[in-house]
Amino acid sequence: MTTAKSPAPRLPRGLSKPTVSGTTLLMNKLVNSGAMKDQPVADDFAPFDEWLVKMGYDPNALSSEDREMWRGYYEEAKELSAATPKVGLMTLKDIPGEYRYAVAIRDEKGLWLTLWVRRSKNGEFFVMAPRGDKEWDPHTSYHLDGKFHSKSFGKKFEHTKKQPLNGSFQGTENLGGYGGHSASIGAICDPNAYNGVVEVTPDELTKGSVVVDLVQPSHKPIEWLNVTRETIFTDFVPHLVIRITS
Repeated sequence: MTTAKSPAPRLPRGLSKPTVSGTTLLMNKLVNSGAMKDQPVADDFAPFDEWLVKMGYDPNALSSEDREMWRGYYEEAKELSAATPKVGLMTLKDIPGEYRYAVAIRDEKGLWLTLWVRRSKNGEFFVMAPRGDKEWDPHTSYHLDGKFHSKSFGKKFEHTKKQPLNGSFQGTENLGGYGGHSASIGAICDPNAYNGVVEVTPDELTKGSVVVDLVQPSHKPIEWLNVTRETIFTDFVPHLVIRITS
């Protein structure tokens, strides 16, 4: 019987061997862009073979070359994580007219913020993720005039145009699916700082993602595969829908 060989891991163009700068770029791109929605971040750093399984690879089926490459990324990602400061308890200013909604992971140690959605007093929306590196600051913005983009390390990408938010909102708009969730970021979630909190278990987001949508009342968001949980916040129009996928 012939054993099928696991496909070689797909890496960003220009990365062929593990290097410190290459590993940093890889982890940042995968986590922040949402490209890891089908595989978890290398966060808790279990033994290497267990980590490979979390990443979606069979350790026994990888070629020696692929195994060596992933070993390099594994070791250097551990160093990167150790060098990155934990977020701790975030201090958010209480701004009249602003709404905030959190997605948080509940484990035996506490409640950990992994993503939050902010609606400004002007009616604009921002999807934000906690990071210890303040220069990283990954977030997605949906402005009143309909401009929609993501931003990371001060650079904008994924520019699109959606319907304006200063008129009569119709139908639904998707604000993205976000992967790469982990309690190891160390962002303590204070439920009192948010208008609503979607609590999940660590297992729910091991390979899952958080999907954010805006919908006209009585409308449904766009279809998404493997939705395990849906929460609708109706404090304003359009309504905010946060879904968890497996």
